[in-house]
Amino acid sequence: MSASDIGGLQAFPTELQSREAWLDPYDWYTEMRDGDPVRYDPERETWDVFRYGDVKSILADDERFSTSPRNITGFEEPGEGQGLILDTMLFQDPPRHTELRSVVDDAFEPRAVRELEPRIREIASELLDDALAGGDRFDLVESLSYPLPVMVIADMLGVPREERDRFKRWSDTLVRGAGEGTDPEQFLEEQQQAGQEMAAYFLERIEERRADPREDLLTTIATAEGEGGQLSHREALGTCILLLVAGNITTTNLVTNAVRCFDEQGIVGDLADGTLDAGRAVEEALRYRAPVQAMTRVPMEPVELGGHTLEQGEGVVVWLGSANRDGRQFEAADEFRPGRSPNQHLGFGHGTHYCLGAPLARLEARVAIEELLDRLPDLRVVETELQPVRSSFIYGVESLPVEG
Repeated sequence: MSASDIGGLQAFPTELQSREAWLDPYDWYTEMRDGDPVRYDPERETWDVFRYGDVKSILADDERFSTSPRNITGFEEPGEGQGLILDTMLFQDPPRHTELRSVVDDAFEPRAVRELEPRIREIASELLDDALAGGDRFDLVESLSYPLPVMVIADMLGVPREERDRFKRWSDTLVRGAGEGTDPEQFLEEQQQAGQEMAAYFLERIEERRADPREDLLTTIATAEGEGGQLSHREALGTCILLLVAGNITTTNLVTNAVRCFDEQGIVGDLADGTLDAGRAVEEALRYRAPVQAMTRVPMEPVELGGHTLEQGEGVVVWLGSANRDGRQFEAADEFRPGRSPNQHLGFGHGTHYCLGAPLARLEARVAIEELLDRLPDLRVVETELQPVRSSFIYGVESLPVEG
């Protein structure tokens, strides 16, 4: 496994490499769930798992499955910068995962997140003021879905919001997959460069916080480093990068995917007047078009699953997007039901590695939708050719023109 795998190069199956297929992978998911729910793809040297029960059981099994790509047979350590993400909680197993998560956990607890709502609402309102200054037609991603979560996480970290364009370039480069015709060496160089630039930026900020502590998340991370071995130097840098990247990609695509769903289902008016609950509708969007479609795991011993043996050190991709459409778990799984309850989707994962930022992403998405539809109760998506986000695990579109 090479550094490019972290960006998803090897996680993208042939069946989803076209623009049309990645915009709408759900028929393929159905085909796989029904006909080949646990399959080995020799081209990627990877197992794919599609059914809800199997996906959930793997995510819950910390004893037999690792999150660290370093446990894949033949793994090659990536270059400096890009490899920092491997030293974060995202790719660490218990007990180290728990120790790393505890450094920033308090900032993302539901009670702490609730206190952010007035500020999130203020930011969303300011962004919509700017978006609507030139008329009632604008790009939802550029004007609201992207800047809102980045500005919120920038505030939490304590870094200037005006850096957000650099943040977007770095984080987009790190998470995207290689497109058709991409030069692998150039692709790898771009990812390494982005990682190095981001690491250098946060290294400087961490040094500033050590010299001048403040009431922000960067100070929490900077002062945790070196105290009883709580965070190593690489882990501190990696944690900063992880929070920024996660703050960009998850909520950005959640808000955008939700608006696509609401427009397609013709429920914008019911959400705008309060007939439908925005929070419930966001939960259904998390199931129906999850921002994260896939996660990876590595067997630490031979595991029997679906009549196959997953050997130690083999790569396994669990398809959350497929699990969330599994009729074995959800009634009318291919229908968007904005009031669905219960709704035990896997949009934020499951188990020990359940998304740290889930409460924040939910709040940001609900507030964004409420503020958007308060301004534009007749909002509609402008018909255009959508371009999917270039990533093998993140699901969304590059832009979404809307008008009201």
